[in-house]
Amino acid sequence: MGVDYYKVLGVGRGATDDELKKAYRRLVMKYHPDKNPSPQADSLFKQVSEAYDVLSDPQKRAVYDQYGEDGLKAGVPPPSASAAPPHVHPHGHGGPGFRFSPRSADEIFREMFGGSFYGPAPGGPAPSPGFQGFGASAASGGGISPRSGETSGASARKSPAIERQLACSLEDLHKGATKKMKISRDVLDSSGKPTSVEEILTIDIKPGWKKGTKITFPEKGNETRNVIPSDLVFIIEERAHPKFKRDGNDLVYTHKISLVEALTGCVIQLTTLDGRSLAIPVKSVVSPTYEEVVQGEGMPITKEPSKKGNLRIKFQIKFPTNLTADQKAGVQQLLS
Repeated sequence: MGVDYYKVLGVGRGATDDELKKAYRRLVMKYHPDKNPSPQADSLFKQVSEAYDVLSDPQKRAVYDQYGEDGLKAGVPPPSASAAPPHVHPHGHGGPGFRFSPRSADEIFREMFGGSFYGPAPGGPAPSPGFQGFGASAASGGGISPRSGETSGASARKSPAIERQLACSLEDLHKGATKKMKISRDVLDSSGKPTSVEEILTIDIKPGWKKGTKITFPEKGNETRNVIPSDLVFIIEERAHPKFKRDGNDLVYTHKISLVEALTGCVIQLTTLDGRSLAIPVKSVVSPTYEEVVQGEGMPITKEPSKKGNLRIKFQIKFPTNLTADQKAGVQQLLS
């Protein structure tokens, strides 16, 4: 029966081109020998590449679907266009001259990734605040070391952007902050030989920036001949805060009060994200869904620096666990 290429990629027999590409990208990032030190990684990397090579080529896939791996490699002529699966668009009817010519795993990888293999896969450890970076040095605390391969041809193309999360506290995003990131990358000297250099990138966090904001450093990836270096892109990630929660431009604060305070009023004392002390009187009767809104004490609005969102105070009412008969009678008398 030979190898089941669909099973190798983890896709169904009706997989589309996009589904094949996604499966291939995921698996080669897992099994690439530069990423995976296990002895089996190289053979798995090649098997995944061969499976993608066959299933992404309409003619090869049509032969494989009808005759399997053995028939494909034995040189069985492709079936007619009408026999191909509905998602395949053969360029011709094939013929007795068909030969299976597999491409190398490295060739397929270069075609898909521009000859590059980057460090930790998406979802790896995000950088922590402060001076740190992408090299493997102790000062950087680990991270990524961008690597770009060389492509052939007269015209240069740009390697895909390298994206990494940049963790920021809510205080950073409220007041603004400066982060310094240390990176190491290869640059070409006058003779075309790659030389490793280190750089410190400065990122100015603007007040009010939101999760998902991107900061791009153009062409800060490795330099190689005929390849335009990758852009480095940092994506803001917001850390959870123990007291405040962000909701757009608003800040939400939850305050615990007793049932007596909910009915008779209270004063809330809190410290803002920029260190100021606020005393907020609550005069309304507080129901479980009530919110006290303090205008202009939320997050700064980046596009309108003079304005801020609101501070919304929610309440968690502590009810008594039991009441005496006299207390119940008093409450009934009071509220009736």
